[in-house]
Amino acid sequence: MTKSSLGLDPALQSYLLSVSLRESDIQRRLREETAELPLRMMQIAPEQGQFMALMVELTGARRAIEIGTFTGYSALTTAMALPADGRLIACDVSEEWTAIGRRYWEEAGVADKIDLRIAPAMESLSALLEAGEQDSFDIAFIDADKTNYQAYYDACLELMRPGGLIMIDNVLWDGAVAYPEKKDKDTEAIRALNARLKEDERVSLSMVPIADGLTLCRKR
Repeated sequence: MTKSSLGLDPALQSYLLSVSLRESDIQRRLREETAELPLRMMQIAPEQGQFMALMVELTGARRAIEIGTFTGYSALTTAMALPADGRLIACDVSEEWTAIGRRYWEEAGVADKIDLRIAPAMESLSALLEAGEQDSFDIAFIDADKTNYQAYYDACLELMRPGGLIMIDNVLWDGAVAYPEKKDKDTEAIRALNARLKEDERVSLSMVPIADGLTLCRKR
């Protein structure tokens, strides 16, 4: 929904990036190519990607799940942060958009860490559960169709080990969640999930206003 953090004017956003962003040339080029696409608003902000990479490192993650890959910037960033034996299962429905990411994954030398599964995400998540993968993943990132966010969250929570981390994107939805008159299906779905997460005692919770809002849920 946004390529930069909500509430930051251009000067402050530029300053933030100038003093903190450590983006590789490959990441930058993928982000810039994506910025030329009609659906460029689906790209995560670079400061969010760097924050997520830090979460991968802090959790010591080796097994990761991503729901919603688009052109592969978040997958690239996650895979680069994973250790040599780390693996990311990336779930998406588009061969067209993920093909862009594949080029950069190969160039970065992380393609062997990424298991891209082209199918509806719930099919991929259900297959993992049916294969007995409960409590075996370290980290997950949810950034796909908003009306299925609750289903994705529930499945990911089953798949996470105790202490595992789920990151959920777009939880502020360009500010729309704060305005009751906004009643489209996506906004209502995000509001419902946000309210539910506040009461979910299975996780420790923090919503941070980075980019379009990112909720962190640590499985207890």
